[in-house]
Amino acid sequence: MRQNICKFLTIAILASACTHAGAQTEPATEPSVVAVGKVWPAVVNINTEGTIRRTVSDPFDSFYNQFFGGPMRPPREMRQKVKSLGSGFIVDPDGYIVTNQHVVERAADLKIQVTTTDGKTYDAKYIAGDPKSDLAFIKIEGKTPFPHISLTDISPNLLGETVLALGNPLGYGVSVSRGILSALDRTISVEDVEYKKLIQTDAAINPGNSGGPLIDLSGKLIGISSVKMAFTPQGVPTQGLGFGIPASVVRDKIEEFKHPQKVPVIAAANESSARRSFGLELQDLTPDLTDAFGIAPDMGVLVTDVEEDSPAKSAGFKRGLVIYKIGRYDINSTQQVETLLANVKPGTDADFVVGAVRRIGGRQIEQVQKVSLTAR
Repeated sequence: MRQNICKFLTIAILASACTHAGAQTEPATEPSVVAVGKVWPAVVNINTEGTIRRTVSDPFDSFYNQFFGGPMRPPREMRQKVKSLGSGFIVDPDGYIVTNQHVVERAADLKIQVTTTDGKTYDAKYIAGDPKSDLAFIKIEGKTPFPHISLTDISPNLLGETVLALGNPLGYGVSVSRGILSALDRTISVEDVEYKKLIQTDAAINPGNSGGPLIDLSGKLIGISSVKMAFTPQGVPTQGLGFGIPASVVRDKIEEFKHPQKVPVIAAANESSARRSFGLELQDLTPDLTDAFGIAPDMGVLVTDVEEDSPAKSAGFKRGLVIYKIGRYDINSTQQVETLLANVKPGTDADFVVGAVRRIGGRQIEQVQKVSLTAR
């Protein structure tokens, strides 16, 4: 009897161990596999392509500027195609996608294509972006609702929890890496820009992962992959230092993108009309300035500063340009500009003729264009 009981217990233990081992080795039931399956259809590859313009001067220009009062020939404008790739994920069945701003930072002028995990490619429209949070919002159109990652039920973001990073590393297509949530509330600086309240993970993040989701083992959003630190500021190589934007920040920023609230601009009493309406800081042209810039004297006013997120900045205005006309009036002083713009109302358009008129060897060379700005 005792031997039978022992045999029965032995068989039961072995059966239990086999059953347990079988359950552990069943890939389809692994939590990470299940979590990836939930969010995979909502992850996208983002490709952008566009053209940047840059002015190229002759290397002998400095010599000619010094001894002949101007460049050897007018500066040439070269066009260069630029491409970037990154990741993103759909957050709304209507096709709204969140990604990093640095992935689509010139999106207003670029061609943006989004490829979903089922291989379909869509042209995307840039909706909004915020360089400070490094988040951007784009949209694709489809005939049926898109699969998406919920922002209403996000991960609690606990130290040590498993992190799954999905994205498009190095352009190979969507793939998965795994790590843990290593730290919270990190602050890092990238090219003199400081990013705060980031999360840190040792999940592999490579170029192209930017904008992809970080999720936990239940498929809930932890955050967005943003940047990987390969070297310390002192040049020491690092490993396992990836950073992301927390899901709570993403959720709040998307609400701002969806429901923008215009904050009225309250101008200081001494703020100029040019700055208040168009974001321009201007200065009268003195003989010293015309000589320094090699431009024709007694014509126009100099642009000395262009405010970020202003109509002038959006139109491509830069320091060093000269405004020659506003509407049909020739300009030769900042006071004249103030008089013309004093009564400009928000939403009103004003035409500017801007550029540079140079006198080289007795010849006058005009490099100007007409630009229409809408007052804010």
